[in-house]
Amino acid sequence: MAIQPVRSQPHLRCSDIDANFHLRHSVYYDLCAQQRMELLHSSGATMGLMQEHASGPIIFREECMFRHEIKLVDTIDLEVVVKYLSKDLRKFSFVHQFVKADGTLCATLTVEGAWMDTRTRKVAAPPLLVSDALAHLPFAPDFSWRVRAASALAQYQRVTEGMLR
Repeated sequence: MAIQPVRSQPHLRCSDIDANFHLRHSVYYDLCAQQRMELLHSSGATMGLMQEHASGPIIFREECMFRHEIKLVDTIDLEVVVKYLSKDLRKFSFVHQFVKADGTLCATLTVEGAWMDTRTRKVAAPPLLVSDALAHLPFAPDFSWRVRAASALAQYQRVTEGMLR
């Protein structure tokens, strides 16, 4: 299980800067989405493969915590790790960090999502090649496997029934 995050250095453009002369908030989200897709692509899970298997990632929640501003002249490392995966690989969470060259943490973006069958429009396990790609991505130091809520509830009921006997 990889621990080191994948790093990239995004190229910032003039159009990425807002009226306050720092990185526009929506650019953080765009850069992270691009990084995730590039990461999957480099692991063999290409857009073509996803289209061929009628599967694609969807986002349930995306949140960015801004700590320090990023200006056009700043050199930024964008790091990404997998925070959690469901045991059936249907759901995932990634954490991205924007870090200046001097080590200053500027922002942390967390995304939670799932794989969707694009024919049925329902959450489904990803194709095997995507599953293999997920297994080779860098995992956060506090990575965890998640159990589906229904499974957790069933397990809780079994345990509590045993306690009542």
